[in-house]
Amino acid sequence: MTAEIPISLGPSPARRDALTRRIRLLVAATISYNVIEAIVALTAGTLASSTALIGFGLDSVIEVSSAAAVAWQFSARDHAAREAREKTTLRIIAVSFFTLATYVTVNAVRALAGTGEAERSIPGIVIAALSLAIMPFLSAAQRKAGRELGSASAVADSKQTLLCTYLSAVLLLGLVLNATLGWSWADPIAALVIAAIAVKEGRDAWQGKGCCAGPAVAIPAQRKKTDACGCRPGCDCCH
Repeated sequence: MTAEIPISLGPSPARRDALTRRIRLLVAATISYNVIEAIVALTAGTLASSTALIGFGLDSVIEVSSAAAVAWQFSARDHAAREAREKTTLRIIAVSFFTLATYVTVNAVRALAGTGEAERSIPGIVIAALSLAIMPFLSAAQRKAGRELGSASAVADSKQTLLCTYLSAVLLLGLVLNATLGWSWADPIAALVIAAIAVKEGRDAWQGKGCCAGPAVAIPAQRKKTDACGCRPGCDCCH
């Protein structure tokens, strides 16, 4: 018989505490920025009668709720308590994705049907450009820490932040094309693609896909295979 060799599938307690603190800081930064983003986008969207800007502002509100759910999970001092909150946090994130997808789809269809014409918005273009520059870094940093820690909820929240990056690009393109060429159809078409992505990410979060978390256990040597980034078979934390 092949002897079972104990191997560690997760970081050490000291490293886990450091990663937990990093995720808390990243979540706090995400919440702070999105509060500002929501206020600016909703105000500018209302003034310009821009459905895209208002939708972007509401996305920021949803992202705050997602980040707050992760902050609640990681506010627990004990690692076991944080793991116990994981499922609830993932469900909150999933519902946020589904809500966002529904809102974006409804408003994209309305825009394609010609319901109202938005005026150009310089503040909207500025906030979209800032988000496009900031969000990828916040998302990448949280995703890296979440994967190393083995937290599916942190990875799922980082995907929501990344989705905000896509929405920023779509919004920026739509606002610029509307301001320069009057192409009002570009934004809702791209928004429908974003809605489809949101549904997929919401489904993954609901099913707990995102990262393979697990304690240190004894595993037979022949089952210790990992891929290039260290994920075990069946894990999608690196993808």
